[in-house]
Amino acid sequence: MPEAMTGTTAGPATGPTTRTIITGGRVHTLDPAAPEAEAVVLEHGRVLAAGPDDDMVSLAGPAAHRIDAEGAWVVPGLIDTHPHVLHFGALAGGLVDLTDAVDHADIVERIRARAATTPAGGWIMCTPVGEPHYFIRRSERDLAERRLPDRHTLDRATTDHPVLIQAWAPKMPAVVAFNSAGLRAVGLVGFLPDRVCDVEIDKDEHGDPTGILRGPVTNYYTYDPFWGQILMKLPGSDPADAVQGTIDEMARFTAKGVTALYEAHAMEPEHIDVYRQLRAADVLTARVMATWDMESAIFYPFDPLSLDAFTERLHRLGAHCVDLDDDLLRFNGLTLSPGGPCFSGHFATHEPYTNPFGRPAHGTRFITLDKEEAFVRYCAENGIRANVCLGAFREHDEFLEIAERVVREHDFRDRRWILQHAMTITPAQVRRYRALGFQVTTSVGFAWGKGTMYGERIGTHVWRDLTPLRRLLDAGLDLAGGTDWGPKNPWEQIKLAQTHEFAGSDHRNDGPDQVLTRAEAFAMWTTGAAEVLGWSDIGALVPGHHADIAIVDRDPLHCDTDDLAGTTVLRTLLGGRTVHDTGDLRTVGDEPASTGA
Repeated sequence: MPEAMTGTTAGPATGPTTRTIITGGRVHTLDPAAPEAEAVVLEHGRVLAAGPDDDMVSLAGPAAHRIDAEGAWVVPGLIDTHPHVLHFGALAGGLVDLTDAVDHADIVERIRARAATTPAGGWIMCTPVGEPHYFIRRSERDLAERRLPDRHTLDRATTDHPVLIQAWAPKMPAVVAFNSAGLRAVGLVGFLPDRVCDVEIDKDEHGDPTGILRGPVTNYYTYDPFWGQILMKLPGSDPADAVQGTIDEMARFTAKGVTALYEAHAMEPEHIDVYRQLRAADVLTARVMATWDMESAIFYPFDPLSLDAFTERLHRLGAHCVDLDDDLLRFNGLTLSPGGPCFSGHFATHEPYTNPFGRPAHGTRFITLDKEEAFVRYCAENGIRANVCLGAFREHDEFLEIAERVVREHDFRDRRWILQHAMTITPAQVRRYRALGFQVTTSVGFAWGKGTMYGERIGTHVWRDLTPLRRLLDAGLDLAGGTDWGPKNPWEQIKLAQTHEFAGSDHRNDGPDQVLTRAEAFAMWTTGAAEVLGWSDIGALVPGHHADIAIVDRDPLHCDTDDLAGTTVLRTLLGGRTVHDTGDLRTVGDEPASTGA
């Protein structure tokens, strides 16, 4: 187990029960009865009261631990309902971080430093260059050389280790770079054609590979047979790196004020086990609710289950898919993910669109309709909350036809099933989901990161149905937000719910079906998210709720829209215990040990 897992945590502890008071700022409680306060008092990891400063000082008592907000704003901790903390943390764990590299010399130096501690022959795997995961605001094109280094440049870092600079989904076509040892390790030689399947092998004037490959060369959501064979030759993730990567990724979320996560997409049993391991080691710094995904097609190779095997897995996972007893790690429901993203050409549409390589496509169904119906029936018959990841018009129509048939036999409308993604959805489909008792978690970042691509490949007419937050809310659907592929800053996501701008262009789809008010956008990350999850004691600072708190340097409900993304979280508390601290706020007295987060 990594050393970081043995340190001081926000987990349960025993000790003094001194109250904590946060004063000296302004409090947004999100309690309709008293939405603002001057101070808040915490006890036993929960909110005791919020109100006028004098009253709260008296309630806290002279021995209280005091946090001086120094004019900052105190708000409920944010709830990210589609974060992929485990996936993105595990995928980055152990890699050489090149996200902020500035030029080839910088890249060479970072890889050389890793080579010095890596046994000869061992792979050195690197992150892409730029801002994950869309790589629009910054990518390898922003290096001083405006491109990735070729094998000759990478060989200056090491000739004793195979090296790969990865490309991460969803952006496609993508580009990767190998050094000479890496090319040899995966069998890439000049004898191969310049293009195999959809992979372009860059070559020099002598016909030798330069180490640069372009095309469907991402780390997941790729099913190109040639690239798939290369992926099979690359090293798998080290379990220790995956665990530490998840811890590091969670820290990045708490630094943004996130105190609760909903991990309900592509979660395999081994992923769930990582969270159980973190919980057992008492190092979770955010609350987690998770579900098992019935058949994830994200990673290569994808070998679809037979209907019998799918049904067996459904019954096996469904038997223990609900556990709501723990305040830090909970499980509730099962997930089905039938489709894939438009970037890689797997978006399931009725009309053809252009795939990443210029060919017409209708998308891909990874889960057959008979398995989809088996899933719906099992959840409906057994009172299980179903999560469905659907984003394309055809996916919605096919699922709704099944769900509307099943609900007449087994009424699940009170189970509050969850629709995830919903990046495109028509008014009629919204009404049908509402009639079935659904609620929604989506990411306005889908429009930000993929809006221009949707317009180019499908047509600009799709923008009217792209992340229609206002349409969903006005239909009466409970609505929550998630960062998903980005931007990974939830405060920017709240901004985007108002502006609906597209990254890298002047386009935006800020129409009447999209734009929310600031209060509505903030609710997607607090009270609305808690409602969607059915987690009744998070998302607001009201008596009895968990003391999950973010102290921020500006008023997130009233600051200028353009200033929102720059919000600095000065301190994050989980169950009254500090899990992130910039050191900018003064405290008086020792922080009391929590009696439970």
